[in-house]
Amino acid sequence: MSVEKGVPWGAPGPLPPGTVLVRSDAEARAALERARRERLDPPTLGLLGGDLCRTLGGRGDEARLRGDEVTLATVDVGEVLLDGRVRLFVAHVIVRGRSWWRGPLAAAMNAQYLGRWDVAPRAHPGDGVLDVVEVDAGFGLGDRWKAWRRLPAGAQVPHPAIKVRRLAAVQLDVTGQQVWIDGERQAPADALSIRLRPDGVQVAV
Repeated sequence: MSVEKGVPWGAPGPLPPGTVLVRSDAEARAALERARRERLDPPTLGLLGGDLCRTLGGRGDEARLRGDEVTLATVDVGEVLLDGRVRLFVAHVIVRGRSWWRGPLAAAMNAQYLGRWDVAPRAHPGDGVLDVVEVDAGFGLGDRWKAWRRLPAGAQVPHPAIKVRRLAAVQLDVTGQQVWIDGERQAPADALSIRLRPDGVQVAV
C-alpha cells in the first residue's frame, strides 16, 4: 500500500527467505531486472547502501539484516521506456548535458537523495509519485553555485528556472543529453518515458 500521512510505512519482521542483499541502487536495479528476465517475482531486497537505503533510514548494517528482526516495507519501482526498451529503477533517473553547470537538467526522483545531495526532500519511495525536478538551460552559473551549496541540506533556492512536480508518469526530451539510471550511464537516446509501478518490491532495512 502506498504511504499515507500518519500511517507507518514499514513493519518489523524476520528477513524473508531468498532476500537478495544489495549495496547500491545499481545492484538493486540489477536484481529486479534479472528477476524480470527470468519471469520470476521480484525478490525482497536487503538494502545495505545506496540512495534508496538512505531515504528509508537504512544504516548499511549487514549484521542487523541477518538478525531476528528487520524493518520491512513495500516501495515503488520505476519503469523507464528509453527508445523503446524498458528498464527499471529504484532511486532516480537523471538527464543532463556533459556538465551540471550548464544546459538543462532533469531528475525523476523515487528516492530523496542523489549521493550527498538532498534533491527531493518531499520524496518517499512508497507514495506512488515521482518528484520531478527540472532546471531550465537559462539557470545561470551563479545561481547554480548557490543551489549546489544548499543541496546537501535540501534547502534549494527557489527560482523561476527550477520546476518541481509530483507525478506518477512523465515524458522527457533527452536529445543530446546524457541519461543516468540509478547511477549508471545509459546509451544515447532521444525519447524517455518514466512511470511508477506502485508497491513494486519489498525491501528490508
